[in-house]
Amino acid sequence: MPINFHASSNRNSYADRHADDSWKRFVSALVEIPGKEVADIACGGGIYSIAFAELGAAHVTGVDFSQGMLEAARAFSRDYPTISFQEGNALATGLPSASVDVILERALTHHLKIEELPIAFAEARRLLKPGGTLLIQNRTPKDCQLPGSATNPRGYFFERFPRLLEIEIGRRPDNETIQGALKQAGFTQIGEHHLLEHKEIFPDFEALAQNIRSRKGRSILHDLSDAELAELVAYMRERYQRHTGPIEETCWWTVWSAK
Repeated sequence: MPINFHASSNRNSYADRHADDSWKRFVSALVEIPGKEVADIACGGGIYSIAFAELGAAHVTGVDFSQGMLEAARAFSRDYPTISFQEGNALATGLPSASVDVILERALTHHLKIEELPIAFAEARRLLKPGGTLLIQNRTPKDCQLPGSATNPRGYFFERFPRLLEIEIGRRPDNETIQGALKQAGFTQIGEHHLLEHKEIFPDFEALAQNIRSRKGRSILHDLSDAELAELVAYMRERYQRHTGPIEETCWWTVWSAK
């Protein structure tokens, strides 16, 4: 069953982790953040809202359609006075027109229908000040097909359960679809970039296994039953049996910048 973003049991699925410096460096090379007004649309638990605040944004507004996620985000970012949150969604954020310099839509587009993409991007364009930048970060079908390895545990999900890869590929818009929707929404300066983001370091396999069992930050695992999830952990344990020391998980993403 797909993840229920409104369930109280999932409210912390996208909180309690900090964006890696690799992400901050990448974004800083694409767009100027210090002193800017930023909107983090589909902010989840506020991980990247906090990252923008740490990069010197004047103010960050996180928008999400889940009250539970917003409650977790407010708690997680309580020490950051330049961040605020409000309920809304990518199609209707509730934010005023021409009010922000930078918008991030991270890990959002695969939760939208194809026909909703131009609507979401038009809403983002409405929010941007003249010269503002929209950043879209997600995996393309190609990004999803990287093999499993010590640094890419996701590949083992698909190796053990090929149907998950079919689901993943089916819900991830490719580059042509994203760029076409951006053009339809009125964006004319569009760039395609590639990011290897360092996500998290697990001290050993047992810590990674605990993370997988919790499905935390891994919406695709909600399509597995509890029994299948246990089977996946056992399968991965075999793949990691020769690995010693910490496990550093990295993820390949495609990032589109649009003005």
